[in-house]
Amino acid sequence: MAIRKIQVSILILAITVISCGHCSFTPTDHYLIDCGSLNDTTIGNRVFQADDSVSWTLKSSSNNLANISENMVPSYYGMEQLFQNARVFTEPASYTFQIRKHGRHFIRLYFFPFVYKSYNLTAASFSVLTQDITLLNDFRPPLNVIVKEFSLIISSDTLSLSFAPSTNMSIAFVNAIEIMSVPDNLTVDDESIIHPVRTSYQGLSGQALETIYRINMGNQSVWPDDDTLWRFWENDQKYLISKTLSQPFSYRGQISRNDGVSEEIAPDIVYATATELSDFAQTTLSYSVNITWQFNVDAKSSYFIRFHFCDIVSDAASSLLFNVYVNTWLADGNLDLSERTFRRLATAVFLDFVLEADDVSDILSIKVSPGNALHGDETPNAILNGLEIMKINGSPSSGQTSGTPTGSNKNFKIILGSSLGAIAVIIIAVVLFFILRKKRPAKQYSKTWVPFSATGLTSHSTITGTSNGIPSMDGQNGNLGYRFSFIAVQEATNNFDENLVIGVGGFGKVYKAVLRDETKVAVKRGNPKSQQGLNEFRTEIELLSRLRHRHLVSLIGYCDEKNEMILVYEYMENGTLKSHLYGSGLPSLSWKQRLEICIGSARGLHYLHTGQAMAVIHRDVKSANILLDENLLAKVADFGLSKTGPELDQTHVSTAVKGSFGYLDPEYYRRQQLTEKSDVYSFGVVLLEVLCARPVINPTLPREMVNLAEWGMKWQMKGELEQVADVRIARSIKPESLRKFGLTIEKCLADSGAERPSMGDVLWNLEYVLQLQEADGGDSEINSINRIPELAPQVGNISTMENTPVVDDSTLLNDVTETSMSKVFSQLIKSEGR
Repeated sequence: MAIRKIQVSILILAITVISCGHCSFTPTDHYLIDCGSLNDTTIGNRVFQADDSVSWTLKSSSNNLANISENMVPSYYGMEQLFQNARVFTEPASYTFQIRKHGRHFIRLYFFPFVYKSYNLTAASFSVLTQDITLLNDFRPPLNVIVKEFSLIISSDTLSLSFAPSTNMSIAFVNAIEIMSVPDNLTVDDESIIHPVRTSYQGLSGQALETIYRINMGNQSVWPDDDTLWRFWENDQKYLISKTLSQPFSYRGQISRNDGVSEEIAPDIVYATATELSDFAQTTLSYSVNITWQFNVDAKSSYFIRFHFCDIVSDAASSLLFNVYVNTWLADGNLDLSERTFRRLATAVFLDFVLEADDVSDILSIKVSPGNALHGDETPNAILNGLEIMKINGSPSSGQTSGTPTGSNKNFKIILGSSLGAIAVIIIAVVLFFILRKKRPAKQYSKTWVPFSATGLTSHSTITGTSNGIPSMDGQNGNLGYRFSFIAVQEATNNFDENLVIGVGGFGKVYKAVLRDETKVAVKRGNPKSQQGLNEFRTEIELLSRLRHRHLVSLIGYCDEKNEMILVYEYMENGTLKSHLYGSGLPSLSWKQRLEICIGSARGLHYLHTGQAMAVIHRDVKSANILLDENLLAKVADFGLSKTGPELDQTHVSTAVKGSFGYLDPEYYRRQQLTEKSDVYSFGVVLLEVLCARPVINPTLPREMVNLAEWGMKWQMKGELEQVADVRIARSIKPESLRKFGLTIEKCLADSGAERPSMGDVLWNLEYVLQLQEADGGDSEINSINRIPELAPQVGNISTMENTPVVDDSTLLNDVTETSMSKVFSQLIKSEGR
């Protein structure tokens, strides 16, 4: 409390001395320029100086002033006076500023195009650059007031801000410029930054960011004078999809802050207002509802998204649990703000999320919805207080800086001389490269990791191209680490021909390829930009080098030359289970075929859980990771996220949450404790997907149908699961078979892992479901799935052979001879992100 009083006293002192209203932050570098003005302009508590000051340098061979009357400027946060004047450039020009504090700075550029004499600013097209990056490229300001805000690291003693017309006939202009240093911890690299594949995102602290949207929820805008960094916070009303399902909420009490959540992160007013579910939504629509905001974005860019939260709506801690989505990605599930605030209400927190370009479309949706772990006496609700969406811009500047005239003859000679010199250097380098290549054959391996074997020791086993193009193997432990040369892979894929791409996953592209002996293979090449990289690559190789089972995908080899991460599998003729259920137009599978595929998949997973000294937990069970050969034999694939199970004296593995949205075990997500039962839950979702033949998450459907697991379980609880069965096979399913199948799903999807069956129990019941389907009449006396726990001792050792009901462990562990190495493949088509 004493510390709080000291903070308040310091704040009051700052207000008195600086006379800036509320401002408790004093930037080391702070330039405010009213461009094109002959006099200083006062806006609130700040003074924008005329742009002829000696504190910076304006360099241009041709610049002019333009001005209009104040009543011609649209209303804009009381700053209309700034847009009456403009500095116009007919040739490249630049402002140069002295920088006293290296680090992150805001650059704000103010634009309002108007017509003044011969200058038609509405037709302007230009670029804005610093000495390091391009801020705006061929920018055409809209016919309205706009402020472009950038946040970037400045590491030099000067900042050059250049304006360059796009063509000789075009012009550039700016109405006002603001440059200020900001706290470096405003944007930092941190393990808390969430990425869709559930890994931390690194490198953000050095990135340049462009603010696209800064929104204050609760239908209340925030003016710059109410923000310590003079930011604009637009209200959220025009971005809401349904105002019926939401309502604004305001809080008049004291806002507390977690450590690290300073006023520079966001002002109190952002945390004191929120948009929550409407009373109608809370009382009528319960858990099926969500609040959605939609924003237009550039699909070719990556985005940094910051959510601002403050529980100002609850009466008690832990009574508000809700989910946060970015598009279809779950940013945080069953989020309990009180867990992050030491059970304090009205305490500010924020959540960071990075969405990369491959996952971005033209529309960015932000959703909050009630969580699924509330007690029965709690009212479902969801809130959001503030939102910032920033484009990540790390591209180097390709334009001119320092305002050098483009028509200069001197520049032309310099550029021409530099270009010719560069061409000469490149030619010499190419010649030397080929000479050295002939003298010394390259044998390069990745610099990021050394070759390894499944035992964890460095392996000298290498696959090299022989005269007939078939990989050969040498080394004592070669059967554990098959290595292809990059040249062999390149030849098999016709130099990675885009026409041979048959799938794109989180790891990278998958190519259909053919070796010289006409063997069909599938090549999965890691994408350097993917967040699924080295760990997944190593895991897949290490696991598949020691696992052999007819219902698990088999790895042929890998390549790690030239910093590549390439996995090679043999081709699976019928692709993924998912492609045969929906979305691809393939012929429908019969109910019997679907059951046989489920049984095969269960056998593979059961082997993972029981076939080794320590269980292997797949962690990404989904229909896109179940592959089919030409006989529709099922194999479980993609072990990049797999994890070795707990020790004998432990019940779980504590690990970061990874998996695919819609299949993820909610208990694992809540507790971050992984067990084999997490695979059982995901497999239960797959069973439901097999029955219903629809995506597990479909945002285009009515809210109660979006999540397949929730929707299917509602019908199962009613005893009417046939209502959601695939209409193409619904009439062919015998009622006894469907009833047992539904009970199996219900057990798999139990909220508590302790209540779920083992994969061996699931396998036994699926085999029984198939027997019921093929039987002439149902046998009501056969053990029900409700007695699964009693069956466990009898079915602990399930055969991996197609027609053998029960065998001993030795048969199970030695089932490697039937492993087919001819039709194996992982991730044939686009699959859900993790």
